[in-house]
Amino acid sequence: MAAHDPVPVEDIDYEALPPNFTAWENMLAGGFAGVAEHSVMYPVDMLKTRLQVLKPAEGGLYTGMHQAFWKIRRIEGFRSMWKGVSSVIVGAGPAHALYFLTYEAVKHAMGGNNSGHHPLAGAVSGACATIASDALMNPFDVIKQRMQVHGSMYRSIRQCTKSVYKNEGLRAFYISYPTTISMTVPFTALQFSAYGSISQYLNPSRDYNPTTHMVAGGLAGGLAAALTTPLDVIKTLLQTRGTAKDNELRHAKGMFDAAAIIKRQHGYAGFFRGLQPRILTTVPSTAICWSSYELAKNYFIRHNDEL
Repeated sequence: MAAHDPVPVEDIDYEALPPNFTAWENMLAGGFAGVAEHSVMYPVDMLKTRLQVLKPAEGGLYTGMHQAFWKIRRIEGFRSMWKGVSSVIVGAGPAHALYFLTYEAVKHAMGGNNSGHHPLAGAVSGACATIASDALMNPFDVIKQRMQVHGSMYRSIRQCTKSVYKNEGLRAFYISYPTTISMTVPFTALQFSAYGSISQYLNPSRDYNPTTHMVAGGLAGGLAAALTTPLDVIKTLLQTRGTAKDNELRHAKGMFDAAAIIKRQHGYAGFFRGLQPRILTTVPSTAICWSSYELAKNYFIRHNDEL
């Protein structure tokens, strides 16, 4: 593999990728960020799923995040809180690699790497990135949540995939995709534009600064998570409907049907089930994701002459 032409450190504008920063390097940075984010915060994500299930199997009803944690740990053991994490690890790397590859490509095309502040470029590139990555990640997310719910009998990705496909068909892996897009596009647009704005405020010099990336990522993610929780509840209903005992839940046909069921059974409060663990998951997750991504990106920028 031919060596890159060296880029003098003093000439590097950190936020603007140098022309010889390859797509492969961008994908490695994104994949590293995705696996780090999802793996570290997985137990809290599992609590969110448990709390969002409307009518769980017997023994799976919880009054809050703290009570859920201790009940699961006492009855099922701490290891059960990592059930399904293999699906996330397998899917998150490639999905986040595609995510950040798309993000950087669209941002560059819209002039987001030029000097100055470009919130629109950040929002549009973030939305495009999530549409592409969610198409790849959605089946893995379905498998993850099927393994997370109380009473799940699945022991592996392979077993879960075969069972869902056999009993519900290929559609089961994508029935939540319209809802996922409806949630993650505004989530990502909000997160990326907020991240860019907060970073610009905290770090106007645009130098690599781990603290800035972590704080900006966490604040941006927390805001976006809170505003999109209702759609996340709908997504969870659709992705776990095959495990539901309630006939109405089991036959939910799509986003609007699921929303009507939630409103009918639990009122408007039902759309905010799992709000606390969602925010508590997202703030550190996005902080980890952004800081990991920026760390990897900075490494490649600073050492591209050796790769």
